Amino acid sequence: MTSAAGSQDVGERRNVSDAAGVVVLGACATWSLVTAAVHDGRPEGVLLAILAVAAGYAAGRIGGALLPVAAPCIAALAGTGLAITLPRLGPDPAIVPPLGHAGATAALLTLSAGAACCAAWAARASALRLALRLLAAGIAVTAAVLGSTSGMVVCAAVLLCSLAAGRMTHRGLGIAGLALATGLVTTLTWAVAGNAVPDGLAASLEGQLTGQRIDLWHDALSLAERDAALGVGPGRFGELSATASSSLLSDGKPHSAPLQQAAEQGVVGVVLLAAAFCWVLFALWRAPRPTPVVLTAGAALTGLAAIAAVGNALSFTTVSVGAGLLAGLATARPLPDPSPTPATESQPRRTA
Repeated sequence: MTSAAGSQDVGERRNVSDAAGVVVLGACATWSLVTAAVHDGRPEGVLLAILAVAAGYAAGRIGGALLPVAAPCIAALAGTGLAITLPRLGPDPAIVPPLGHAGATAALLTLSAGAACCAAWAARASALRLALRLLAAGIAVTAAVLGSTSGMVVCAAVLLCSLAAGRMTHRGLGIAGLALATGLVTTLTWAVAGNAVPDGLAASLEGQLTGQRIDLWHDALSLAERDAALGVGPGRFGELSATASSSLLSDGKPHSAPLQQAAEQGVVGVVLLAAAFCWVLFALWRAPRPTPVVLTAGAALTGLAAIAAVGNALSFTTVSVGAGLLAGLATARPLPDPSPTPATESQPRRTA
């Protein structure tokens, strides 16, 4: 009777988080269409990203339920393989690093490391668990070999957070910490764009981020101030930004997800982007998976959010699919093991 009540409670929690996801993603798609209609924008990129996240999430839920260890392991290997064999990850022009595709590569490797660590926590055999953690460490080394310093740092951070998650008994505190970390990175990005940081820190950050990226952020904030309610319309940053227009090799993006939302879809767009991330954290908090699996996935997705705050990682469909896939894997409920337990086998069979 207790088991039935527990199963019903889990089902209700999953229904609440799933319904919240449908509402949030639906609102993101609707608002992109509204702002595009007002300013003659191009919402196809936003709609494709939303569709990619939803498809990845559904695939992750299915794969995590059927193969809780194999599915994230395969995802980790596939993501790493894509980062190695397809370094550009898209048809955009080759831009000098750290702009261009470097952020997408770092994001894909971060998600791969998170998937490997999730598979390690789902594994029962200690040898397999060690092998999967070595795979995550190998992904961090791969990022270094590919020249992605940010990818190496974030992958290593995900691995360390995953190891620390094994000692946490209450996931709520960990989820709150991840949300706080994301908020701090976003606030710092916004402060740099608004010239609200000390000169010494600004000079140091400019050396790391490049002056071109910071100029793009300035343009994004200026466009956001032009129409704070609706923005300038999806896909229109490249044609309205002086920095992007004057660059010979530009992808037309401000290389910051929150600033791009503010420039193209206004304050509401930023709120909806934050709501989408909060929904992912909420789904992880309510997920029936063990706490280490949930917090590991949350750490990887937080790393992705940090990379997206200072780059154009979310402009690549592979990254959007990977984010949804990892979230789905971490929130899936594995099917019960059909093999009989010793207690069941010892019970006498009833005869007619």
